[in-house]
Amino acid sequence: AAYSSRTRAKALCGLCGAETAVPARNMSSHHYSPVDAEDLPGSYRYRQKTLQRWRFSMFLSFAAGVVVCMIAYPRLLPCKACAPCEKASPPVNVADVASRAAQIAVSKCPACPACPECQHKPCPACELSCPKIPECPSIAAAPAASQPDDAEVVARHRTKMLARDMVNIAECKPGQVCRADALNRSRVIGQKGITLWMTGLSGSGKTTIAEALERRLLYKLGKNVFRIDGDNLRTGLTKDLGFSPDDRAESVRRASHVAALFSEAGVITMVTLISPYRKDRDAARALHEKQGIPFMEVFMDVPLSVVQARDPKGLYKKVAKGLIKGFTGVDAPYEAPLHAELTLKNSELPVEQCVDQLVMALTAAGALSGHAMPDGLTPPDGGVHINRITTAPEALLARRKEAETLPKVPLTDIDVNWLQVVGEGWAAPLRGFMREGTLVQTLHFNSVLHDPNNVTGDYNSATTDWMQSSFPRERVSSPVPIVLPVTDFTRRQIAGAGAVALTNAAGVALAILRSPEVYELRVRELIHRTFGMTDDEHPYVKELLKPGKDYAVGGEVELLGKITYNDGLDAYRLTAEELRAAFKAKGADVVYAFQTRNPTHAGHAFLMKDSRQKLMARGYKKPVLWLSPLGGWTKASDVPLDVRVKQHQEVMAAGELHPDWTVMAIWPSPMIYAGPTEVQFHAKSRRAGGASYFTVGRDPAGMPYSSDGPGHEEGDDIYHPDHGRYALMSSPGVGGMQFLGFSKVYYDKKDHTMRGKDESRPDDFISISGSKMRKLAALAAKPCPPTIPSDLIASKCIPPGFMVQKGWEIVSDYYIRQKTGDWVPYSKQLGGLPLAPNMRSSAEQPFGKVAFTAHFVGADGAQISPWHNLALYPTASEPSFVNFVCEIPRGVSAKVEIHKSVPYNDLVQDVNKDGSPRYYTYSPSTVNYGAIPQTWEDPHHADAHTGLGGDNDPIDVLQLNEGSCVAGAVQRVRVLGALALVDGGETDWKLLVVDVDAADAPAWRELGDVPAERVNEVREWFRLYKTSDGKPPNEYGLNGEPIDAAAALAVAAETHALWGGAGRARCEFGGEPCWGMEARRSVDWRSAGAAVFALLAVAQLYFIVTAVQRKRRALAAASPKKKR
Repeated sequence: AAYSSRTRAKALCGLCGAETAVPARNMSSHHYSPVDAEDLPGSYRYRQKTLQRWRFSMFLSFAAGVVVCMIAYPRLLPCKACAPCEKASPPVNVADVASRAAQIAVSKCPACPACPECQHKPCPACELSCPKIPECPSIAAAPAASQPDDAEVVARHRTKMLARDMVNIAECKPGQVCRADALNRSRVIGQKGITLWMTGLSGSGKTTIAEALERRLLYKLGKNVFRIDGDNLRTGLTKDLGFSPDDRAESVRRASHVAALFSEAGVITMVTLISPYRKDRDAARALHEKQGIPFMEVFMDVPLSVVQARDPKGLYKKVAKGLIKGFTGVDAPYEAPLHAELTLKNSELPVEQCVDQLVMALTAAGALSGHAMPDGLTPPDGGVHINRITTAPEALLARRKEAETLPKVPLTDIDVNWLQVVGEGWAAPLRGFMREGTLVQTLHFNSVLHDPNNVTGDYNSATTDWMQSSFPRERVSSPVPIVLPVTDFTRRQIAGAGAVALTNAAGVALAILRSPEVYELRVRELIHRTFGMTDDEHPYVKELLKPGKDYAVGGEVELLGKITYNDGLDAYRLTAEELRAAFKAKGADVVYAFQTRNPTHAGHAFLMKDSRQKLMARGYKKPVLWLSPLGGWTKASDVPLDVRVKQHQEVMAAGELHPDWTVMAIWPSPMIYAGPTEVQFHAKSRRAGGASYFTVGRDPAGMPYSSDGPGHEEGDDIYHPDHGRYALMSSPGVGGMQFLGFSKVYYDKKDHTMRGKDESRPDDFISISGSKMRKLAALAAKPCPPTIPSDLIASKCIPPGFMVQKGWEIVSDYYIRQKTGDWVPYSKQLGGLPLAPNMRSSAEQPFGKVAFTAHFVGADGAQISPWHNLALYPTASEPSFVNFVCEIPRGVSAKVEIHKSVPYNDLVQDVNKDGSPRYYTYSPSTVNYGAIPQTWEDPHHADAHTGLGGDNDPIDVLQLNEGSCVAGAVQRVRVLGALALVDGGETDWKLLVVDVDAADAPAWRELGDVPAERVNEVREWFRLYKTSDGKPPNEYGLNGEPIDAAAALAVAAETHALWGGAGRARCEFGGEPCWGMEARRSVDWRSAGAAVFALLAVAQLYFIVTAVQRKRRALAAASPKKKR
C-alpha cells in the first residue's frame, strides 16, 4: 500500500504487535505489510498471530543456540591461543551451557521499530536475524564441520601422558643391583636374552621364518624362546590401536617394552612387526640399549612384487579392489632399515638357510651359550676364558722370587705339556691340575661340576670335601684326566705347604700351584675308566704305570710367564687369546678346526676345503681354518712335530690351504690315544681357541694294541674306526661345538685328486693309508708315470697331486733319515740349564736334547778336562778343602755328568738303555751334585770300608748348601764326611761337603754341625731315588752311618792315588777305555770309527760294482749280438 508523505503511518511490529509511528521519510527503509482491520491491536486474531510468532521465534532462537553450542564448544576446549578458549577448558554442565547460549541469542536479537499508528493496511513486514557467535581466532580457518575423532583425541592425550615427568616411580637404573645380574642369569640358564626385531612388508616371511627358528631353538637346541607378532598383540595389548602413524608408533613402543622385559629375563624374544617407520624401530633399539639388552634388527628384504604374489592373508587383493586404504608398501610408506644387523633376502633363500643364518647370528652374539663373546667367536667350555699366565713385570718378578722359597715339584715332559694346557685355558674351566673330586667326576661322568657364579663357596678351587651336600647345577665336559703324579718323597716334602713351585728338568720354576691337594692316585682305575681296555704296553698307559708315583697333586696354577720350548717352533705356539686375535685379524665370522698328527696330503686338504665350502653354503662369509697340529707328547713311531710343521708350511705356501683363510697353530696337548674318549677332549679344547666347528674323520685318537691280551692280539684295533666320530657327534657335553664329519677318501687316478669313492668306477680309486704313505716315503718314491699303477709300493712311485712336492720331499727325507736325523719329536723344553762362564755348549744341541754337550775351557780359552786337568786340592796348604765340579745343580732333575769316554770328558746328558734322556724321576736333586777331579774308584780295588770294588767313576760329591750351584762351576769346598753307598755291588762314595765361599755359606766345620734332618733327608733320597724307575733301593755300607771328615779325606786321597797309578790302564766305560785319562790325548775315536766304517762301505761298494761289470762282460761275450 502506498502511504502519503504528509501523514504519519501506523504499523504493527511483527514480533510484539505494538503500534509504532513511523516517519514518512523512513518508510522506504523498512518492509511493512498492510494491516487488515481484523489484525489491528485488540482483535483476537491479532493476539493469536502475535503469540504464534513469538513462540516460533523462541524455538528458532533456542535451536540456533544449541547448534552453535555443539559446534563451537568442543573447538574452544583445546585452544590455548586466546583467553576465551582457555576459560572453556574446565568441564561444565552441557545443559547449562545450552541454556545460557539460548538466552544470549535471544537477548541479542535486534528489535524491530514500532509500527506507525496508522489505519492503513497492511503494515510492512519486519525481518529479524540474530548475530552469529564469534569463533576462536586460532581455529577460525578450520571448517565448522571438521572436528577431531576419538582416535585423535586419545592420541593427543597419550602423547601428553608419555611426556610427563614420572614421580614416585622406582625404576631400575643401569648400574643398580635391583634384579639378578644379567650375566650370571644367562650363565645359569645357559642362554642370553636378546630381541630379534624382524621387520618387513606384510607377506615378507617374518612369521614363517620366526616359527621355523622357534622350532629349531626350542626343540633342537633346548632354548627358551618366545615370539611376539602383530596379530597376537592386537588381540590384547594393542587392541585399542588402529593403523594411523600415531597408533603404529604406539604399537611398536608397547611391543619393544614387552620384548625388553622378556629378553631381560633371559628369553630369546622375536618381534615380528611390519613397523614401517624407521624412527619407531630406532626408538625400540634405543630402549634396549639404554637397558643393556642385546637388540638385533632383522630385515626381510623381499620385493613388493614377491609379497603381492605370496599374499598369504589375501590383503593385497583387497587393496587392489580398493577395500583397504593406507596399506603399507602400497599407498602407505615403508622405510627400510639402513643398518640392520642381518638382512635376509628370503625370496632367494630357503627357509632353513635363513634359519641357519639366524642361528649363526645368535651364536655369535652369545645368545645360545649364555656366555660373553667379546670377539664374536665361540666361548670356551663353561663360558669362562681361562688365562693363568702372569705377564705384568712386577707381578712376575714377585712370583719368581716367591717360587725360589717354595717346595719343588718336578715335572716330566708330559707334565709340562699338561701345565701349558691348563695354564693357557685349553681345558677350561679347569684352572690347574685336577683335585681328587674333579678326577672322580671325570672318570665316572666324563664331566665336572662348574660354578661360574661361586654360589657354592668357591667350589672350583676348594679342597675335595667327601661329605659335601650342596653342589653346583652346571656341568661341563671333562673327558680325560689331567693329573700331576708325584712320589711319596715329594708328598712328604710338600706336606703342609700353602703353595709349591712346579719345575722343569733344568730346575726352572714354570708355575706356582696354590693350596695343593695331595691324594692317592689309583692308576689302574684311571686306566680302565679312561681307556676301557687292558694293554700295559700301550704307550701312554706305559707312562702311567711307571713305578714310584703313587700320589697326585691337585690345585690351581699361576704360570710364571708364557711357556716356551726354544725348539724353533715357538712362533706357532699361540695362546688361546693370541689365537682368537689371529682369527679376528683375518675377519673370521666362524672358525673350524682340523687336527692332525700326520703330514697333510691331498686327502686332508680336500676335507678341509670341502668343510669350508659347507660352511659358506650355510651362510658364513669368511670361514677360517685352524690347521691344528698336535704338539704335545706322542709315541715314538709318530711323525716328529718339526717335520709336520714344516710340511704344513709348504702346503700353505703352495696355496693348497690358502694363508688368507688358514691359521696354523700348534695345539699343546699330549696325545693319550684313548679313542672316542679322547676325541671329545680334542673338540672341547678347540672351543677355547674360538672354533665353532671340528672336522672329524675315522678312528680319531685310535691305535692298535701294543701287546697280546685277553680277546685281542697285538696289532688289532683297540677301538672301532667309526665309534670315535659317532661318540663325538652324539656327545652330551659338546656344548656349542658342531661337527663336520667325513668318510674315507681315495685317490682318483683319472683326475689325480683325493675325494670320496665313486662306486660306478671303483677301479679308478686307490686307497693310500698312512702306513702306505710312510713306506713310500721311506722308499724315496718318485712321481708316478702318466698311467698310475694300482700297486704304488711295488712301483715305488707317488701319484701326482697326492701331496705338494716340497712337502713330500720333507716327509721322505724324514723317513730316510729317521734313525740318524736330529728331530723335534714333540714339544719338549730345550735350554734353561745354567752354565758356568767357563763352559761352552752348542746352540744346535742345547740342553734337553740327547746330544747335549758342554765342554770346559781354561783361563786361556783352550779346552780342558775337568777330570784330569783340574787339581784335587785348591792349595797344598789346605788339605781339608777340595775342588768341587758341579754337574747337577740343586733342583735339576736331568742326569748330567762328566763323560769318561769322550775326549776332554765333556759334560753330557746321561741316557737310558733305550737311548732316551735320563732324569731323576723320584724328585729333583736335593743337593748340588758333582765330582772331585783326579780321583777314580777302581772296580778292581776292594775298598777298606765296604770290601767291594769301586764304580769306575770319580768320587761323587753332595754339596749340602741351600743355594744352587751352576753346572760346570768349580768351587772350593770343605769336606765334612762321606756316605758309603753300595750300588749294584759296587762302592759309590758320596762326599758330604759345604761351599765355604758362598754368600750364604753356613758355618759348618764338621758333620756334627749339619742338622740331623738334613743328613737324613740326603741319605734317604740316595737310597730310594732309583725305585721310581722300577729298581730296588740302594744300600749303604757301614749301616748307613757317615764317616767323619778325616776318614772322608783319606778316601779321597786313596782314590787320587788310584787315578794316578798303574790302574789307569784298566779304566773303561761301556767297554771303551777312558780316553780322557791323558789330557794330551785328544783323538776323536768315535769320528775315527765312523771313518773306518765309511771306508769299509766304499770298499764293499767297489767290489759289488766290479762283480756286476764282470757279469755284464761275460753275458756280452756269450751273446755278442744282444743289445747291451
